[in-house]
Amino acid sequence: MTRETPLNRLQSAKRIVVKVGSALIAESGSVRQTWLNHLAADIAQRRQADQEVILVSSGAIALGRNKLGSERPRKLEEKQAAAALGQPLLMAALTQAFAPQNISVAQTLLTLEDTENRRRWLNARATMETLLGAGAVPVINENDSVATDEIRYGDNDRLAARVAQMMSADVLVLLSDIDGLYTADPRHNEAAEHLAVIHDLTTEHDAMASGSNAQADLGSGGMTTKLTAARIAQSAGCSTVITLGTENRPLTALLAGGRATWILSTLTPDTAREIWLKGHLTPEGSISVDAGAATALIGGASLLPVGVTTIQGEFGRGAAVAIKAPDGRIIAKGISAYSSLDIARIAGFQSDQIEKELGFRGRPAVVHRNDLVMER
Repeated sequence: MTRETPLNRLQSAKRIVVKVGSALIAESGSVRQTWLNHLAADIAQRRQADQEVILVSSGAIALGRNKLGSERPRKLEEKQAAAALGQPLLMAALTQAFAPQNISVAQTLLTLEDTENRRRWLNARATMETLLGAGAVPVINENDSVATDEIRYGDNDRLAARVAQMMSADVLVLLSDIDGLYTADPRHNEAAEHLAVIHDLTTEHDAMASGSNAQADLGSGGMTTKLTAARIAQSAGCSTVITLGTENRPLTALLAGGRATWILSTLTPDTAREIWLKGHLTPEGSISVDAGAATALIGGASLLPVGVTTIQGEFGRGAAVAIKAPDGRIIAKGISAYSSLDIARIAGFQSDQIEKELGFRGRPAVVHRNDLVMER
């Protein structure tokens, strides 16, 4: 029996989120194209190993700020303008990097509400699932050109963790300018010790992070934000690895045993999602199903409209709902992909009839199995 190591988690991961900071993307306002080309080759290699990869990339403000003709933007409107100028440059550079790999890249800009509001969370996740299914690499960035201080993630480490949570990723890779967490700042303390594996993040680790990985000129994060991101990912069943990103082919270097700090999760993404659904869903209405649908749900299927018999209550898309068997027992809770009014219109119909009945192409399932937890 093979003994599990942190690298095994990366090697066996089905879905990986890779986060890249501004300092790795840009230098003096220009794209580090050679480095990006190597990263694209790394990601292509992961895809050849049947792993899906989502890229969370900073760099828009760093690339666009020179276009404003000033130093580093300070005011919110200056940062938003720099982001608007720089985002096309970032996507052009990534398109160029992935072209030799015959891989398409797809821009997805998110704001905080996209991962906090259930309806928008469903939309964002469905979009990224579709992109992955089409063979593209989703490239995620915060929508800095419209986000205000009140509705911002604030750093892309936290954004990457939310994406990992949303997409049920197995591993979150944070590429940094340092090879992990040390007991003290290794740039000023020769006695600082590197921490290779962490199972439980504590306030002691937070204290270590306050001196490590001093904030770079371009970025908005640091080691503290990386530990915050790791906590978010950990609760979602996703392990986090912080490793040096400055080398060419950083993922290859990591897989070859490169130094890194692993923050491991004891959960799987499926288990974590089930725990979250059980603890956070307060039903706003209920859906009754026939015996066939009840049996299918117990067997791990999604709830399709053909199995719906009646709807109780009024609710919108993204609402939490209870699912009842024919005898009235609640057998599951989940997040509805449709409003109560739309479910009433498609109840009893096959999924391929949804567009005809509603006038738009909706989701095949009323409640997808990924958004559903069975009552025991």
